[in-house]
Amino acid sequence: MTMAQARSAAAAPRAAARTTRAFSAFEWIVAARYLRARRAKSFVSVIAGFSFAGILLGVATLIVVMSVMNGFRQELLNKIVGINGHVFVQATDTPFTDYDAVTKRLEAVPGVKLVIPMIEGAAGVSSPFNQSGALVRGISGADLRRLPGIEGHVVQGTLDDFDKSGGVAIGQRLAESLGLSIGDQMSVLTAKGAQTPFGVAPRIKSYPVVAIFQIGMSEFDSSFVYMPMAEAQSYFNKDGEASVIEVFVDDPDHMDAVRLQLDRAIERPAVMTDWRQRNKTFFDALNVERNVMFIILTLIVLVAALNIVSGLIMLVKDKSSDIAILRTMGASRGSILRIFLIAGASIGVCGTLAGLVLGVLVASNIERIRAFLNAVLHTDLFPSELYFLSHLPSVIRPADVLAVTAMALALSLLATVYPSWRAANLDPVEALRYE
Repeated sequence: MTMAQARSAAAAPRAAARTTRAFSAFEWIVAARYLRARRAKSFVSVIAGFSFAGILLGVATLIVVMSVMNGFRQELLNKIVGINGHVFVQATDTPFTDYDAVTKRLEAVPGVKLVIPMIEGAAGVSSPFNQSGALVRGISGADLRRLPGIEGHVVQGTLDDFDKSGGVAIGQRLAESLGLSIGDQMSVLTAKGAQTPFGVAPRIKSYPVVAIFQIGMSEFDSSFVYMPMAEAQSYFNKDGEASVIEVFVDDPDHMDAVRLQLDRAIERPAVMTDWRQRNKTFFDALNVERNVMFIILTLIVLVAALNIVSGLIMLVKDKSSDIAILRTMGASRGSILRIFLIAGASIGVCGTLAGLVLGVLVASNIERIRAFLNAVLHTDLFPSELYFLSHLPSVIRPADVLAVTAMALALSLLATVYPSWRAANLDPVEALRYE
């Protein structure tokens, strides 16, 4: 075919090309044929396979990491706030002797779930086998049984008749560290004891262990000791007082509106802080880590998208004669563009959907996978002593999954634009000349 014949053949079917429907079956068939490898020229399909695998792994990894980070935040929030409360009210100017009246006023605020007055004090605890530091909390038995972090987490003993037992409830890790079990005596030592002519004398007293709880966060299980409110007031020289009132609300993520109402209900000089202020550095670090991990792992998807670009450019070069023939047979530039757009987008869409399924499956079964790897490798891949939690949490949020999927699809589609445009603008005469 001469150049003049090629030009006339390319120009003749233009009127017919205008009637070709966009994304017709013809375009899908040609795109699918180009994606299938021939033995002589399989390198392009190998690149397409790596691009598919890259997008699959990138999307799956992003979903799993985001789910685990969400799980960490929710689990830590539940553990920290579940044992410490959402809002903390501490008296100023005068001792907190009117805590009962303040508690009743705070309980009447809409959105408040639980209000608990407490005595708090640092102390040393010991047994015949070991000693440790602890945070001793005085609380009534009824409030202790309602405390979210303790309710349903007592593994030994009972909290029945806690007020009358004269004993203490301790965390499981603290019990293991001190070698204590139910009925054993634990000594509690504080430096702020009775006032004597020679100064303040330390105070030490032994208490039987009546209950052992397991919150699931190693820091709390190894440091918290609960004793009856009246006993704690006597032990810490705070007769008729409370150190703090802890308030639990229905929605801890929206505290501002509730705080205003709580502030009005206190009706006395007091300092009020919430869980965001007490744990700001910790949760800010979690958010920063989550965002950085998202950006870093997005690079995996970006690299896979760039592989689509290189693969399509090589495909366009390999199929230049085929493009010229299609143009001479009546295919429009738009049809050629759509063929390669379909070829590249198919890799991205299929890889994204496969990664979506794989990521959700792995994120949903992450704890089972961890347990299986621990058994196979004979090691602990998630030691609670380092990560504070007894299991690997995972929370799949639809918004995060949708964002990851949309990002991967957008990158995949953008990656096909330039190679498709280049194929559509290929001069059929020049392609036939050099073929």
